[in-house]
Amino acid sequence: MSAGPNTGGALRHVLGHLLTPLLMCVGMGLAYLGAFHAPAPHDLRVDVVGSGPTTQVLAQTLQDKGAGALDVRTVPDRASAVATLREQGSFGAYVPGERPELLVASASSDTSAMAVEKVFTKVAAAQDAPLKVTDVAPVASGDPTGQGIFFLLVALSIGAYASVAVIGGAGAVLALRIRVLLAAATSLVVSLIGAVFAGPLFHLVDQGLAGVWAISWLYTAGILLVGVGLHTFLRRWTTLGVMVLFVMLNFTSSGGIYRPELQPGFFGALHAFWNGAGFVEGVRGHVYFGGHAVGGHVLTLVLWLLAGIALVVAAGLAEARRKSAGALRGAHGAHGSSAAPAAPAVPAGRREEAEEEVEEAVAV
Repeated sequence: MSAGPNTGGALRHVLGHLLTPLLMCVGMGLAYLGAFHAPAPHDLRVDVVGSGPTTQVLAQTLQDKGAGALDVRTVPDRASAVATLREQGSFGAYVPGERPELLVASASSDTSAMAVEKVFTKVAAAQDAPLKVTDVAPVASGDPTGQGIFFLLVALSIGAYASVAVIGGAGAVLALRIRVLLAAATSLVVSLIGAVFAGPLFHLVDQGLAGVWAISWLYTAGILLVGVGLHTFLRRWTTLGVMVLFVMLNFTSSGGIYRPELQPGFFGALHAFWNGAGFVEGVRGHVYFGGHAVGGHVLTLVLWLLAGIALVVAAGLAEARRKSAGALRGAHGAHGSSAAPAAPAVPAGRREEAEEEVEEAVAV
């Protein structure tokens, strides 16, 4: 039995759409394995408490043996070490003596605290002394690993970028201003869901829930507006585009699992200005560090929101030009005919493309 006449076209159609998941596979593998497969410290700031010659020798020895893994400095006393930790200026402080003590701030990064503890456990063992570990900024009881904020980031991101495909695909026939209003409303709903997760449902934070919601709203609104703006230009490639921006590059550079001091330099560089890092570090600073440096992280999220607004404006101009060009072609086609022009409709191919785009987003 011979294949139907449309089999070849259908096969080409399927193969064309298979390109998206294959690119996702490659992108996710490169991003996640590149960022997480071999965490190792580099320039990890730690302090040695004291001011005498012995302290200076210990600090220099650690610096030399670390071969770039550690950035070792000295601070005069324990109070200064605690203050630096609570300002996220360091990730550990070693207090030498007969009963050595290591100060850490697990709320800053549990994995960084573990890396520091591993280093100084060996130092104390060389002195044949047990090491006492004191956490000066512990995480909430509902988030013992300190990674709950990262998984909240994941939930918010999926809610936001999947909604982009629905608004841009299923809502393709709607005016851009309506799509923007839908995006704004969706960002409010997603951020409220995130606040419920963070507070009453899982107790990821034990204070400052209103601030967590506000940061969540800024983050999700930025993703939705960037996505809605990009959809005008990328169409069926929007899902892949927002996954690159808000999953592959975003999750890996957020600092939610490993901070940049434990990652390759590329992801550390992204951490300085990517929106996921703005969310994670903003929430950490707000909840655990008395608002220290939160302003800079909020500014990062505001700039992403402004980028989304700029993309929406550009999309509006592009759609207006397309509409004018389409109306001009229609006028030329109807010249000399007395028949009334047909009502505008979405082409069948565009409808199918929109449906496939929504299905891809939901599947992801």
